[in-house]
Amino acid sequence: MQTIESYVPVTQAKAKLLDMVRQLQNTNDTIAITKNGVPEAVILSMQKFEGLLETINILADPETMRQLHGSAKDVKAGRLIDIEDAF
Repeated sequence: MQTIESYVPVTQAKAKLLDMVRQLQNTNDTIAITKNGVPEAVILSMQKFEGLLETINILADPETMRQLHGSAKDVKAGRLIDIEDAF
């Protein structure tokens, strides 16, 4: 599971926003913005955000989830084929 790499008070976030955006361009970090010591918001890279949306879409699609569950059962049962045989 992904974790939050840093916590930044909102007062510091206002002053460091550009630096935080630059940090996210070069890393896969997640930054929490705190208010009175309590996390209130999260900043993450666009790539990470798009990945989260894609995951949500997959989980929300019943047909895709059915296929994934079926594939997991096949793996557990040893019903596998070599990649060369698949093509």
